[in-house]
Amino acid sequence: MKKVLLTMLVLYSAAIGAQENQRTRFSVNEAIDYALDFNRNLKNANRDLKDAEAQKWMTIASGLPQIAGSVQYQNQLKQPVAQIPAEFFGGAPGTYTTVVFGQPQSMNANVQWNQLLFDGSYIVGVQATKTFLDYSKNVFEKTQLEVRTQTVKSYTNVLIAEAGTALLSMNKGNLDQSIREVTALMENGLIEEEALEQLKITSFNIESKLKNSKRLVEISQQMLNLVMGRPISAELQLSESIDDIIAKDAIGALSERSFELDQNIDFKMVSNLNSQRSLELKLAKSKALPTLSAFWSYGQNSFSDSFNFLGEDNQWFQSSVVGVNLEIPIFSSLLRTAQTQRAKIAYEQAKTQKEETISLLELDYANKSSAYELAIDLYNNSRQNLKLAERIAQKNEIKFKEGISSSFDLRQAQLQLYESQKEYLMAMQNLITSRVELENLMNTSL
Repeated sequence: MKKVLLTMLVLYSAAIGAQENQRTRFSVNEAIDYALDFNRNLKNANRDLKDAEAQKWMTIASGLPQIAGSVQYQNQLKQPVAQIPAEFFGGAPGTYTTVVFGQPQSMNANVQWNQLLFDGSYIVGVQATKTFLDYSKNVFEKTQLEVRTQTVKSYTNVLIAEAGTALLSMNKGNLDQSIREVTALMENGLIEEEALEQLKITSFNIESKLKNSKRLVEISQQMLNLVMGRPISAELQLSESIDDIIAKDAIGALSERSFELDQNIDFKMVSNLNSQRSLELKLAKSKALPTLSAFWSYGQNSFSDSFNFLGEDNQWFQSSVVGVNLEIPIFSSLLRTAQTQRAKIAYEQAKTQKEETISLLELDYANKSSAYELAIDLYNNSRQNLKLAERIAQKNEIKFKEGISSSFDLRQAQLQLYESQKEYLMAMQNLITSRVELENLMNTSL
């Protein structure tokens, strides 16, 4: 029964994962969540974090009991010989007899236990593992923030490209309608041919921009798929509009929040660097401390003329030893002094780097806050300008059809409208970009 339940659970998890990978429609938050699960850079950052955890245990384990065993078999195909005076065996003085000592085959089985009792560098190393793990966590968090920022920007780029394409299509449709109406007026002699030519020039330009905009939509979708960790050609639909994303932020609310320096990921990383350099200085100083370790070993040896070590009659000889080993650094020709000086210099550099980072972050916050406030103003102004440009274009079109204004005036009004549309889209994109960059700096999101 347990096996059946386990199999069902595995199949269910696989089905959920398959459904997740087959999704094609995303809101901006869903796209962020998906990217945090499948972005390739983030996957590698997660692997680096696991690697740091493994390195932490490697350092800790080096000071724990180490037990090793060995078995050795030896067969002397040609045994060494020795010459001893023959008179030892009743021979003539001054002559020598060749003898062979021992048996040609031997086997040895041994087990050894080693235990570190004291090592200053080990103590510092264990302390450093936490700092290194914190650093890896900070790198992972920074990668998450970058992935979130890239996802929002890429999502916005797709929406801007789609909105631009929709506006160009609408403008092209309006121009085609105007061309048909002006053609009829020209055929009836109510308007000059130049007016029609002016409209056609504008229409050709719009058509060219429309083709380019459609290609831009495809490229933007591929870029978003890449950031999310999906195949770049995968089908993609966005469930939110550009106005929906802007509405997620009460305009200007982010600027009212205070900048908490200790929440910034770069500040965390430079603080972590200071901790690492401090421990490296301790490590250099600890090299002057003695190292104490203990060991114990036990083994058995057996000798024979043939391979019969597994037989019951074979005799094994036991041996055992226990002891301690004390290593005391005495003189290193100022090597340790130089290492300590270098570690101290690196620590002082890290402290200076932290001060510099604090100043840069405060300046960056001032710049990004100013850029965000400017983006808000540009967004509000461009929205008002677009409304005015739409009214002006409508009035000029009516006047042109009534013969009150020229085709030149109509074209100028149309170009002004198109430029206002472009500026409005750019203002929306800039507003979202400046907001997400400020959120990244503050390590927060609305």
